Amino acid sequence: MTAAAFTADTWPIATCLHGFATVDRAGVALHDQADEAWDDMLAQVQRAGFDRIELADSHIRPADLAPERRDALLAMAAARGIRIPSVHVQRKSVIMPGHEEANLAYAHRSIDAAAEWGMDVFSTGLHQPFSDAQRRALWFWTAEGPRDPDDRDTWDAAVRRLRELGRHAEEVGLRMSLEMYEDTLLGTADSAVRLVEEIGVDAVGLNPDIANLIRLHRPIEDWREMHAKTLPYANYWHVKNYLRDESADGTWASSVPSSMEAGLINYRQVVRDAIELGFDGIFLMEHYGGDSLGNCSTNQRYLRTLLPAASAP
Repeated sequence: MTAAAFTADTWPIATCLHGFATVDRAGVALHDQADEAWDDMLAQVQRAGFDRIELADSHIRPADLAPERRDALLAMAAARGIRIPSVHVQRKSVIMPGHEEANLAYAHRSIDAAAEWGMDVFSTGLHQPFSDAQRRALWFWTAEGPRDPDDRDTWDAAVRRLRELGRHAEEVGLRMSLEMYEDTLLGTADSAVRLVEEIGVDAVGLNPDIANLIRLHRPIEDWREMHAKTLPYANYWHVKNYLRDESADGTWASSVPSSMEAGLINYRQVVRDAIELGFDGIFLMEHYGGDSLGNCSTNQRYLRTLLPAASAP
């Protein structure tokens, strides 16, 4: 059995910021809000029992933040005992038609910013902005979103651009993690593994966020098989869970967010499997709906019961 890199008490676990509005009632984006708003957010994170956050660019964009505001945010976080070990660049795919070069340049700037901030992980993926139908839906995953084309030119472009980003991340001492997401080239276990293998950069691995796939209201791959294929490549991990029901003939399926413990994925097993395979990355707690931060806090306490005890051989 592989020795774990951390124990239950020391394993780095961060929270997402999904529970905080990206725009306030006055229409001001969180990225541009006053220090007091940022500190209030950090205070809530602290009270929920977290000492790390993932900074998704839906909330604050490290690549576009003035140095004085960066320093203010880092100082406020440090005063509350909170680190920012990762940035997640989302919905800015480097193969998004008409936006390839702009998104690639933004990703490079985000990598540089992450290194300057002292982060450990540059997280991204190939998902694109929500469709109008997704923005109208109660749960965005129940509506049709953009799809990556299935052709060789698109595949080769993805490999080439992500390899370029991976080499940049490696040069500045970051891990780069690619999030699995439906209807992208990272939308199945086989495709995700093949993509990482063809990129061929040691710093590049997978964020095996299989929960993104089990929530779909359509037939899905078996979650056990998806984890078995992808966990050997995992270097950062968004974890959440969903209750799922489906008909035996595949004609209907339904899902709703749940606690990690109660949902379809058996995290007691897959976390154990990941650690045996040598996973030593940050866990990032995610939840949609209700009190997102509160649910992430509950899930953190559950997750720590699954991690190796300090006295384990």
